[in-house]
Amino acid sequence: MLEFGKVYLTVIHERFKGLKDLGDKTIARLSEEELHWAIHESSNSISIIIRHMSGNMISRWTDFLTSDGEKSSRNREEEFMNTMTTKEELLAIWEKGWCALFQALEKLSAEQLQSTVYIRGEAHMAVEAIERQVAHYAMHVGQILFIGKQIKKDEWESLSIPKGQSNEYNEMMFNKGGNHDK
Repeated sequence: MLEFGKVYLTVIHERFKGLKDLGDKTIARLSEEELHWAIHESSNSISIIIRHMSGNMISRWTDFLTSDGEKSSRNREEEFMNTMTTKEELLAIWEKGWCALFQALEKLSAEQLQSTVYIRGEAHMAVEAIERQVAHYAMHVGQILFIGKQIKKDEWESLSIPKGQSNEYNEMMFNKGGNHDK
């Protein structure tokens, strides 16, 4: 289990880095005004999603193993208020959340993956709580990308395999890896 735990921690760190990278690239492509755009009044803008994700990350990952993941200091409702925050302030909020996450992950050992952690008083195995957060953040990063793509329309450049280029991409990857068994 310990060897698997070490591998898991490496893989999960890379998953979180990949999500952050997709969010970073999308945010970089957008203006301050675009970060505050929402399709309608009850929808979330990217700025709101950033504030929510950061609030969640700080709450969940601060003292990950020793205190409830829903901190009393967190004001979740405020995360969903559309306050006019500058792009620089949003980036600082974004980075603060990710920093809390990565610092907690770096401190985590394979042995601790089976520890019990609490979120809103509900017990979870640490690995389960981590997986819960991966799913949560992937959903929100997907929203950030979707909103960015809607805003940029034809100006959007794909962050993955562009439409119509799957065959070329697959060929490049198979040739790169030396695996020609397509």
